[in-house]
Amino acid sequence: MYISQLSLTGFRSYAQADVHLAPGINVLIGPNGVGKTNIVESIGYLANLSSHRVSNDAPLLNFESDRALIRGTVHRGPQTTTLEVEITSGKINRARINRANPVRAREILGMLRTVLFAPEDLALIKGDPSNRRKFLDELLVALRPIESGTKNDYDRIVKQRNALLKSIRGKSKLSTSQENTLKAWDLQLAMTGARLIRGRLDVLALIRPYMQAAYADLADGAKNARAVYRSSLEGELDENSLPAEDLESLEQEEIQELLLTAIEANRSREVDRGISLFGPHRDDLTLILGPAPAKGYASHGETWSFALALRLAAYRVFGDDDPRPGSGPILILDDVFAELDTTRRDRLAHIVAGAEQVLVTAAVVEDVPDALKGHFFQVSPGQVVDA
Repeated sequence: MYISQLSLTGFRSYAQADVHLAPGINVLIGPNGVGKTNIVESIGYLANLSSHRVSNDAPLLNFESDRALIRGTVHRGPQTTTLEVEITSGKINRARINRANPVRAREILGMLRTVLFAPEDLALIKGDPSNRRKFLDELLVALRPIESGTKNDYDRIVKQRNALLKSIRGKSKLSTSQENTLKAWDLQLAMTGARLIRGRLDVLALIRPYMQAAYADLADGAKNARAVYRSSLEGELDENSLPAEDLESLEQEEIQELLLTAIEANRSREVDRGISLFGPHRDDLTLILGPAPAKGYASHGETWSFALALRLAAYRVFGDDDPRPGSGPILILDDVFAELDTTRRDRLAHIVAGAEQVLVTAAVVEDVPDALKGHFFQVSPGQVVDA
């Protein structure tokens, strides 16, 4: 899979930019702050409808525009597709496929696949649980685009249920209407949350062996890398308490029942605090190196290796999901080599060099390993020039 033409209008620092990319290795060179990351961020957004840098769309719009347009010509095996997404301030984003009538933006999910390595990936290891939840959810949606609806529905349910809990916070007795409304939201949260959890667990099962192998390759196998899904259900169900290792064996319906049981058993706690205490929005992915959690214990080099191993695992999973020639994801390496020692830099370069398309950003040519010195572009403020 590769992008041959990328067009940006009103996106970040680009009032207008047209970039003609080639299969193989493309390297964007320029000083920090000139807009290299904006280019690869736009490709990631076209694939995932989200940015790896910000949590909302407002910063993506050029200061002089209330609308941004990303258009890319995507080649996947013998098929060529033009994808567009329009980001509009204060409105629902829309998309087009082959310049047809606008559709909901999520209709293009799964048509372009990317795996992006960036300095922000350190948050996967060192940051709060939301970073690791986002990693699992984005990979789930990329593999099963229909689950975008599940994720959106779940976020809406939690928001509305929390609003209800806040409105009755601290009450010792609920009215019949309040009790019935809360029970209805309980069921919705349990049903949708169980589907999201089951999806995350399926994704984790796919990436785990590749993650372990990738970490061993990057770090000489000095320590074993592991990942364990930690549910908000653990330790909260009295005699029904659920060890982490047992969760992965459960069916969706069983997880739903456990969620309902936990919610009902802790009704007074939720009402007292005015917040939903159980569900995938409270879960985490614990990453472990050898005998200790990676967070707080891993060295800087180990942290980088673990983050890279997670992304490489995603790349391998995409390859298994669609093994047809020309269907592998685009690999994006955004300013990562300056942070790596020579050994890790060379190992990563040789691992990814065989992808159909690789996009690399760097401040200077010297930061790019020899294995990844391909088609060069010079980036300056507002401009990308074929070098």
